[in-house]
Amino acid sequence: MPDLTSTANPRVKNLVRLRTRRHRDAAGVTLIEGHDELALALDAGVRPTEVYWAPDLVRDRGLLDRMPGARATSVSREVFARIAYRESPDGWLAVAPAPGRPLADLVLRPDALVLVAEGIEKPGNVGAMLRTAEACGADAVVIATADRAGTDFANPNVVRASKGTVFAVPVASATTTEVVDWLRRNEIRTFVTTPAGSTELARADLAGPSALVVGTEATGVTDAWLDAADTTVVIPMHGTVNSLNASIAAAVVLFEAVRQRSATSAR
Repeated sequence: MPDLTSTANPRVKNLVRLRTRRHRDAAGVTLIEGHDELALALDAGVRPTEVYWAPDLVRDRGLLDRMPGARATSVSREVFARIAYRESPDGWLAVAPAPGRPLADLVLRPDALVLVAEGIEKPGNVGAMLRTAEACGADAVVIATADRAGTDFANPNVVRASKGTVFAVPVASATTTEVVDWLRRNEIRTFVTTPAGSTELARADLAGPSALVVGTEATGVTDAWLDAADTTVVIPMHGTVNSLNASIAAAVVLFEAVRQRSATSAR
């Protein structure tokens, strides 16, 4: 019989409360749901403090062997339905330290590749950007915000949308002023995407230390980023639309940087 069978158990109630940012921030934790997301987080060095699994749902219990320090609790199907936040759950849910770090703690390579996204709030867009950044080997993803509240990287929907890569790519959030100052201190050139850009993307030199900046689809980047840009770049558009989804724009510029860097290293 599973360890937890009552949805009224205090531990179950606490897991439900952790769906809200206020409770996650207070505890400094996030929720990781799903076998693949949890496996990737473990690969990235995450050490969950608690793990809940439903014997009726899981196909492979091998993940338990990878979390010897976590408090493992088996739960009934009914309990898991209460604590799960995704449709068609596969029976895995872990509590782990929240992702994210101060800008000053980000470690950059000499030819750093950083994605900066301004004002991105939708968990799906943040997660998609993280997946692309991880695929491109980016040093970090930084969300520039209007205030100090910052981006909720611990949002379970960000974890889900990123397929767990929020733990594999260093992430940080700060105000635009703080991010601009940090980039200048680290001598990273800033390439800001905008429909009014002065340079076509393929002609921008992204082989050196680069920060690729994207804004929202609705409003683009703010004037603060246009003023801070070393180069403004435009993604050529040959159809009738004049903008791309923010996560798609991020993917285009990131893979262009990868293309240029691969071509440079092959010479």
